[in-house]
Amino acid sequence: MSASRWLAFAASPTFALMALLSFAYGTDPLICSAMGADATGGMTAMYALMSLFHAGPWLAFRVGRRRESASPR
Repeated sequence: MSASRWLAFAASPTFALMALLSFAYGTDPLICSAMGADATGGMTAMYALMSLFHAGPWLAFRVGRRRESASPR
């Protein structure tokens, strides 16, 4: 498997972890002053959306495995 393929699989869990950490520890108002310091919005929402946006390789992987198990041998 190529490095770009591995990076595609790494993006979604990485953004999900960043959303979780951002939610748990809040955001730094100096870095994200335009977003505010609310832990439930701003960067947390952005990381969660990025995680969903990059979930394509995982969904394709699951669909491929489901088709493999459903096909007769």
